[in-house]
Amino acid sequence: MQLRLLLASCAALLCLTAGARAEVKRSALFGDHMVLQSGISVPVWGTADAGETVTVSFNGQAKSATAGADGRWMVRLADLKPGGPFEMTIAGKNTIVVKDVLVGEVWLGSGQSNMAFTVSKAHASYAGMLDEEKEIAAANYPQLRMFTGKNAKSYEPKDEIEGEWLIASPATVGDFSAVGYLFGRDLNQALHVPVGILTLAYGASTAESWLPRAALAGDPLLRPMLDKFDARETYFREHPEATKPGATDADAPPAPQTLNARPGKPGPLHDPVQDQHQPTVLFNGMIDPVIPYAIRGAIWYQGESIVGGSNGVLLYSHVMETLVTDWRKLWGEGNFPFYVVQLAALKNVSNNPMVREQQAKILSLANTGMAVTIDIGDPDNVHPKNKEPLGDRLTKIALANVYGRKEEFSGPVFASMKMDGGAVRIRFTHAGGLTAKDGPLKWFQIAGADQKFVDAEAKIEGDTVVVRSQQVSAPVAVRYAWDNYPEGANLYNAAGLPAAPFRTDTWDALTPIAVAFTGK
Repeated sequence: MQLRLLLASCAALLCLTAGARAEVKRSALFGDHMVLQSGISVPVWGTADAGETVTVSFNGQAKSATAGADGRWMVRLADLKPGGPFEMTIAGKNTIVVKDVLVGEVWLGSGQSNMAFTVSKAHASYAGMLDEEKEIAAANYPQLRMFTGKNAKSYEPKDEIEGEWLIASPATVGDFSAVGYLFGRDLNQALHVPVGILTLAYGASTAESWLPRAALAGDPLLRPMLDKFDARETYFREHPEATKPGATDADAPPAPQTLNARPGKPGPLHDPVQDQHQPTVLFNGMIDPVIPYAIRGAIWYQGESIVGGSNGVLLYSHVMETLVTDWRKLWGEGNFPFYVVQLAALKNVSNNPMVREQQAKILSLANTGMAVTIDIGDPDNVHPKNKEPLGDRLTKIALANVYGRKEEFSGPVFASMKMDGGAVRIRFTHAGGLTAKDGPLKWFQIAGADQKFVDAEAKIEGDTVVVRSQQVSAPVAVRYAWDNYPEGANLYNAAGLPAAPFRTDTWDALTPIAVAFTGK
């Protein structure tokens, strides 16, 4: 009797094991209510038994793939047309039906806490939009969906990310990224097609935490922070005694000099991987698992973590150029649009003019854009709640540059300067209808060869601004809104978009790492 029971138990176990091995699975990205990108090849992937054939059927297409030795499979759907809802069937030894699938425009939203910042303060204590109750009550947009990836840090690239697609409604939108929601909502209303937003953001994260290992390893400026990170992680794994209460990390290799560069507190050693300031950890945990989900482009809100002194500030543009270039390469869809948010005004070291200048350098790359927020900050809060104008500005950039709308999408941007007697004439691009909002122009400063800036008189003449001061008879440089919190900076164009802060000089001393970077 006991032998028969044992044999029966073994047989049942074998059946369960075989069933588990045979189960076809799909990435969490391909769930109910998802949005697929129209107009380009759309990868769909998951896992199955090695050698198993998996067929994906969607809106008249049927594509098959064979799972590799690692159990992974992927198919690519051809050019999809906007619309829905549709069903997707994923079939192998078992069948999965994904319901309520839309086809439209998909954008990735990434960065740190201001991208993670939710519509409602009930879901994040630092968040909550202005008039959040009104925003939530009006959030009835069945063609707008958001996938919010669960926070994850990892030393090695992960295969999967946790999350689900939610439809924008008063019951769900409080948990949405506010910037992602506003951008997606406005695109949906302007284009009249479904919109999906992938939100992959982590508070207080540095840009280098979102970089792939290969990008850092192959770059002489970035490799040192990766080497130090690896050394500290190796020590952490090999010295468990250093992690116990009462221990100290004094003998561990020093933490990497990341762009954040905040000194750690003495005490037990903590796993460097669980620090969102360290290189690669968020790329591995949150970006690698979603590549190559088909997207139209990306929006990025990050930079508040750059408080590591001039070295970090001057390296930031290089890190961001590397990030954009490598993400585009890994996605394999050409130079997809990448739009950044320039930091708002704030009486704090993080939001300073040098950081904003470095952020603006991303515009040297093709198909990039920048939403200026110098006029919608909060003097004492790094998480400004006035997100509505920001959503509108990001949307304008996309509508004009991706979707062919003929509308202004940028405020005035410094183009050139010319000496004009005892004054300086500044020319701008995007200068149609230059205007001084709420009175005379403010926050223009001027300097002579002595490099001493003084407040200046500035007047609009056509598409230029003429700057002068009786204290500077031979001016050579001009700055505008060059302050952490330039309250009342008021140069706009006719579209109501603010001018980006700028300077015409390059007088700040360069540190050794900056010299290596700039070649000066």
